[in-house]
Amino acid sequence: MLRAGSGFRAAMLPLWSPLVSGGGREVTPVAADIMHLLIAAALTYALGFERDLRGAPAGDRLFALIGVGAGIVGVLAVHGAPTALQGALTGIGFIGAGLVFRQQQGHLQMIRGLTTAAAIFAAAAIGAAAGEGRLLLATAATAFALLVLEVRYIPVLRMLDGRRWAGRFRDDEWPSRPRDREADDH
Repeated sequence: MLRAGSGFRAAMLPLWSPLVSGGGREVTPVAADIMHLLIAAALTYALGFERDLRGAPAGDRLFALIGVGAGIVGVLAVHGAPTALQGALTGIGFIGAGLVFRQQQGHLQMIRGLTTAAAIFAAAAIGAAAGEGRLLLATAATAFALLVLEVRYIPVLRMLDGRRWAGRFRDDEWPSRPRDREADDH
């Protein structure tokens, strides 16, 4: 909140005059929208930074751009274009699909990029929430997303990582053993 005074603030006040009203005490809707976009960029940048640290194909800049884009759509939704969110989420689905690819390793097929694609979807939702002014929701969603992405790297939470327990259970895709097939025939 800006107030008229001497020095730098007084010199900058004319630049901010469209953003503040009431003698510099209240923020205008335009300033609030800009702050929502900045928060959307910061929160989604944090997700992208995590993905960058883990060597994912999409990183901090892409996530921040998605967050800002979804934030703009969120602002538009608040100001009378509620169906804009539907189109934006569809577009994000296409970006996420472009990050998912298959690799053949021996007799197994590996699918790569699903976590990053899901994180991009989360970044779009976080950006839209921040753009709509739901800042607590956007911040909580960012914290939850980071927790999910980092669960296998936090020593206390490693017990919650499914990979830790996967070897103790039979794989859904693995063909049944011959004696299991005989038992199924009878």
